[in-house]
Amino acid sequence: MMDINNYLLERGESDWAALLADWNWILPVRFTLWLVNRYGDLFLVLPEDGGVCMLDVGAGTLRRIANSQEDFDARLRQDNNANEWLMMPLVDDCVAAGLTLTPGHCYGFKQAPALGGAYEVANTEVVDLYTHYSVLGQLHAQVWETLPGSAHPDTTPDAAAQEE
Repeated sequence: MMDINNYLLERGESDWAALLADWNWILPVRFTLWLVNRYGDLFLVLPEDGGVCMLDVGAGTLRRIANSQEDFDARLRQDNNANEWLMMPLVDDCVAAGLTLTPGHCYGFKQAPALGGAYEVANTEVVDLYTHYSVLGQLHAQVWETLPGSAHPDTTPDAAAQEE
């Protein structure tokens, strides 16, 4: 039986509003930060309807993956969702390779997957959360701006909503 906690970060005392400042362009206006996988991907609960969205920071995408936290729990056990959402095989490989996380750090890609980086241990390093979110948020915002016909969503996260 899998222990989901082996694939999640302790959120600790981090200032998540500050950590996610460079993601304002894609985050919903209001959300509750629920879970964070060891690669820093976020699972957000939307207050309007309880839906769960995943911010994949390596790919720079935000997508709805469940209609509620209970739905998320059920879907996590279906198909390959746990492996995909929690990056279980890659986290297991990182642990086996001796990459140890300390508080305030996560796994990060040396070359972002959105820029052709591979989802593999050789492309993984331990990074501090602030650098991880800042660099990737700015990178993806710039990539988004270069896409034809793209316009940033009109979203400005409410810092208080992130810690609800």
